[in-house]
Amino acid sequence: MSAAGAGLRAQAARTLVAVLVAGQSLKSVLAKALPGIADPRDRALLEAICFSVLRHRRRYEFVVATWLAKPLPPRDSGVQMLLLSGLAQLDDMRLPAHAAVAATAEAARLLDRAPLVGLVNALLRRATREPLPTGDSEAVRCSHPDWLLQRLRDDWPADVDAIVAANNRSAPVWLRVNKVKSTRDDYAARLAGAGFGARLPALPAGAIVLDAPCSPSTLPGWIDGDVTVQDGAAQLAVEALALCASDRVLDACAAPGGKAAQIAEVVREHGSLLAIDSDGGRLARVRQTLARLGLETPRVSLRTADATAPETWWDGVGFDAVLVDAPCSATGIIRRQPDIKWHRRAEDIPALVAVQARLLDALWTTLAPGGRLLYATCSVLKEENEGQVVAFLARTPTAEPVVLDGRFGRSAGVGRQRLPGEDGMDGFFYALLRKHGHGKLDP
Repeated sequence: MSAAGAGLRAQAARTLVAVLVAGQSLKSVLAKALPGIADPRDRALLEAICFSVLRHRRRYEFVVATWLAKPLPPRDSGVQMLLLSGLAQLDDMRLPAHAAVAATAEAARLLDRAPLVGLVNALLRRATREPLPTGDSEAVRCSHPDWLLQRLRDDWPADVDAIVAANNRSAPVWLRVNKVKSTRDDYAARLAGAGFGARLPALPAGAIVLDAPCSPSTLPGWIDGDVTVQDGAAQLAVEALALCASDRVLDACAAPGGKAAQIAEVVREHGSLLAIDSDGGRLARVRQTLARLGLETPRVSLRTADATAPETWWDGVGFDAVLVDAPCSATGIIRRQPDIKWHRRAEDIPALVAVQARLLDALWTTLAPGGRLLYATCSVLKEENEGQVVAFLARTPTAEPVVLDGRFGRSAGVGRQRLPGEDGMDGFFYALLRKHGHGKLDP
């Protein structure tokens, strides 16, 4: 039995305790853990175990609760995570039992719970012999919180099964080619030459989808800024604005920076971009992205600012285009961040809706007559999306919707909605609004 194998399972358990017990984000915990693991195969396995447990948590918790005579006490939360990760390896990941059971059981010793090594071994051995119990609850079987499954049923009754299935699958890696440095066809040829399988989707225009996940730093030209990782649905948000090279543009919630970079490619020579975010640390990452892509120019400005208080940062000159990629429930990107299912609560939604409304009201004042504002979220909840826009239009007489075509998903009120997994993309909502008056964006 490999000591390294047990150590990796112990690290997975610690990571899951940090996420599911301490409430930290998986992304932040892995960002600290992965650099300390030398072998890229071990890094990939740690990520795979954590993602699998978070996708199927409720199913595996039901198995553990059914098979254990009594629940483990809170002090044994690490052992509970070992049990879930062992089930994930056997059931979802289909690892050979000899590679998963012993190493996972021995990991209890590394968590200072040596008396429970036998319990972990016995339960996982049972999982190799018997079908896993499933119970009668649909929410348990599809491993979603009760409130979220009900909300999905209410909003998307004909699509709920497809949504939860997509949420429990891994997402493909989407790339966006930096058109300042390369064309999509040229970069695709470089990928093929370096041994990366990929396809060129019909849309978005600059997108490439990899056949298999990889570390972005291994991609050709990554350090030189030839390409960036960005889901197709996120790329479409900027395409919906139909920017001109001379536009004055505001990206009001700019972090992590993919859309800001996409805008900067268009306006870097003749227009301008102001990218703001309320979190200075997140804005620093936007700056790093722009620097890597070679898009830092005098026409691109970054500023830490509260988008709901334009009087503290706006110079009074109207923008031709405003992107509001609003804070939201992120229920459209669960397949990329499965911990969202367990961190989000039903009571979070009204507060998010209120923030979105404040953003729309405040940022509308910065838009020039004739200008366009794109309201976007990575949510699939109608309250945050079409309901939010209908309410804004009702209280804003200067706003009118602009029809977006089928590239942006199915009709959703005055906007468009993509559901998770459609055309391989994330769940995303788009609504394009135009300000009454005269300006260069007038038809």
